[in-house]
Amino acid sequence: MNNDDLAAGRLQGLPSRKQIAAMMLGTNPHRHTFSGWQHYRATRTRFVPPPRLTVRQRRQLPDDRAYDYDLYRRLTNVNLPLQDTPMLLKVRQVIERRLQGNTLRINSPTMPGVMVSGWGNHGKTAAVCAIAAAFEDAWLALHQSLNPEAIPGTWDLHAPVVYVQTPVTATPKSLCETILNFFALNRWKFTLPQLIRLVADSLRDHGVKALIIDDINRLRMHRADDQDVLDLLRGLMSFNVTLILTGVNIPGTGLLREAAFNQGTRQWTLPPLEATRVHGMEVTQIERRFELVEIDRFHYDTPQEMQAFVAHLRGIEDHLRLLKAKEGMLTTGSMPEYLMRRTNGVIGLLSRLIEDGAQDAMTSGKENIDQALLDQIIIGRDTSDEEDEGVEAKKDVPRPDRTGTGKRRRKPRNTVFDDHGPRDEAAG
Repeated sequence: MNNDDLAAGRLQGLPSRKQIAAMMLGTNPHRHTFSGWQHYRATRTRFVPPPRLTVRQRRQLPDDRAYDYDLYRRLTNVNLPLQDTPMLLKVRQVIERRLQGNTLRINSPTMPGVMVSGWGNHGKTAAVCAIAAAFEDAWLALHQSLNPEAIPGTWDLHAPVVYVQTPVTATPKSLCETILNFFALNRWKFTLPQLIRLVADSLRDHGVKALIIDDINRLRMHRADDQDVLDLLRGLMSFNVTLILTGVNIPGTGLLREAAFNQGTRQWTLPPLEATRVHGMEVTQIERRFELVEIDRFHYDTPQEMQAFVAHLRGIEDHLRLLKAKEGMLTTGSMPEYLMRRTNGVIGLLSRLIEDGAQDAMTSGKENIDQALLDQIIIGRDTSDEEDEGVEAKKDVPRPDRTGTGKRRRKPRNTVFDDHGPRDEAAG
C-alpha cells in the first residue's frame, strides 16, 4: 500500500460504504430459529478488521473514504473476537468429549448431558454456541452436509444443533412449543403428549445431535410446573440427543439439590424427581447423568493466571484500531492490574470497558487507551465480590417457615371492602 493508493482511496481490505452500512443495518436473525442459527454459524468468524493506519496515512485518504474508514473502525472496536481463554478451553473439552462420545453410541437408551454454569457476563452463551457451531461444521463436513439418518423421500431440514431459550414462564407445553418454533413448525391445537411426540419426531427427522437450552436458571424447583419441565428435559435425553443446559449459578437454583457428585467420574448423578409423570406421560426411570462445568472469570494470582490474562489483553489489543495506539497499550506497565481491578476478571465487563474506552478515544481524538480515559467510564458496578451476584438467583426461592408448625403463615386477607349484609336498625 503506497501513498498513491491512499490518495486515490484504494485502501485494500476496506469495504465500500454500502457494504459497511449493510453490516451495521442488516438483519441479524436470532439464533433460536433455524435460519438465525445458520446465519450465526456461517458468519461468526467472517469479520475482518480494516488495515492499520497512522494519523498521517489516514489524512491522505479522501474525505469520503476517511469517513468510511472511521466508521469501520468503530464497528471493529465494538465487536471484539471470541478468544481461546482457559475457561473456554475447559468448557470445550467437556462438551466436545460428550458430543463425540454420544454420537458414537449405538442403541443407547439415554444420552448423558452437560450443564454449563457461571455468573453473569462470564460468556457462557458465547462459549457454548461457538463450540456447538464448530461441532456442526465438522459434522456437516464429515457427512457432506447430508443427514445420514434422513428418511427417504423427505425434505426435512438438517439441523445437527438446536439452540433455544427456556421460556420465561416455563411449562412442559411452552418448552415443547419453543423447540418446535426453532423449525417453524405448526404446533397449535395439540395436547401435551402429542407435542412431546412431535418434538421427538422433529429431533429425529432433522438429525439433531445437540440440543442447547439456555437460561435454565429460570426454573425453580419449588414450582410444580418447573419440576415437570425438568422431568421433560430428562425425557428428552432418551431421544438420541445430547442435552446442553446453560444458566447462571445452576447449583444455586435447586436443579441439583438432590444430585450427588461422583468424585471418580467427576459427574453429577441426578435421581428422578418425585413427579414421575408429565401430564400422563411416563418418563424413563433410568438414572441420568449430567456433567456440570463452571465457566469462571480470569484470576491474577499465579504466574500462569497472569500470563493467560495478559495473553487475552494482547488479543484484544491486536484487534483494536486506534490511530495512536501504542504497542503494549493494554499489556504493559500497571494496565493489566488496573483492568483486573476494574472488572474483577469478568470477561463481559472487561470487553465492555475496553469497547467503551475505544469509542471515547475515537470521539475525543485521543486515539489511545490509558487509565485516565478508562477512569471516566462506568461499567455498572466495579465488583470485587461475586457473592452478591447470587442474590438475583435466590429471589424466587421460597422463604423458610418460621412458625414452627411446618407451614408458612399466610397473610390475613384485607376485609375493608367486604359486604357484611344489611345493617340492624335496632342496633343503630
